[in-house]
Amino acid sequence: MDTTRFSATNSAALRIVFMGTPEFAVASLDALVQAGFNIVAVVTAPDKLAGRGMKLTESAVKKYAVANHLTILQPEKLKSPEFIEALQLLKADLQIVVAFRMLPEVVWNMPPQGTINLHGSLLPQYRGAAPINWAVINGEKETGVTTFKLKHEIDTGNILMQRSFPIGEDDTAGDVHDRMKEIGAALLVETVHKVAEGGFVEIPQPAIENSEVDISHPMNASGSLAPETFSYKHAPKIFTDTCKIDWHKSVEEVHNLIRGLSPYPGAFSFLNNKMMKIFSSKKELAHLANDAATQIGKPVSDGKTFLKFTCNNGYIHVLALQIEGKKKMQIEEFLRGYKL
Repeated sequence: MDTTRFSATNSAALRIVFMGTPEFAVASLDALVQAGFNIVAVVTAPDKLAGRGMKLTESAVKKYAVANHLTILQPEKLKSPEFIEALQLLKADLQIVVAFRMLPEVVWNMPPQGTINLHGSLLPQYRGAAPINWAVINGEKETGVTTFKLKHEIDTGNILMQRSFPIGEDDTAGDVHDRMKEIGAALLVETVHKVAEGGFVEIPQPAIENSEVDISHPMNASGSLAPETFSYKHAPKIFTDTCKIDWHKSVEEVHNLIRGLSPYPGAFSFLNNKMMKIFSSKKELAHLANDAATQIGKPVSDGKTFLKFTCNNGYIHVLALQIEGKKKMQIEEFLRGYKL
């Protein structure tokens, strides 16, 4: 790749195509625009019917692009000849992907500087579709963002830069998402500046065949990847079975599941045979009586201020929930109108 054309003082000469769809990607696109980069086009999802009225809805990235007078491409198929030709005509030096679809090689390998992806974890940890959710579900104390070059295998390309930040004990996936999109946007701007300067050192990720391999916090002080103390974890897509609460688990595990799936899609259980999604909770460790096995999953409430469920080492207090067919409520509001 030719990296001699650009410098720190003429980063605006770098022709960039940005690809993204949801609100998470808007923060990165805006950061690049505010930094003065030349966004020659934005690629985003086609408009789709959504909501009760089934109105045609634009993606968050398209709304931003329209407001900022950016060229927009909305291909139905990423391999279509029309889309490939449109990309080629843009003569982009670099493509950037944030929260978008998987790209075919003919697309990600097109620009001379390649395609950079922003991923919501400290790769090679949490490769996959839901890195934020799984980091919280697994009770991680830290996560981060990674910029890397796309290649054939998902989330395995050479690492460019990383930045970590802490996860609080009661942080939800939504809390982590909101912090991550700003931290990731700043890291992306820094990464693209370095690409424009030339001479960027790319760091290959280790080949990991299974979850038994021990790896370190991916980037050490010397900027290399080295083995150390903890196991590689996946971040697969979230399915319905993932969201069902198992009250036989510890209060820590249940609390982490609830916050890891909040605000979406929501961890669920059942109350009086109706699905109940729980969005916020707190832990109460307690020694259960000898008949604890018969108490697991049992709701306990004073009917006014608290509702808690029995786990194997204490209770989960429900703070915010939504019963099937009703709106989301705080626990006091719910108990005022619901008879257990």
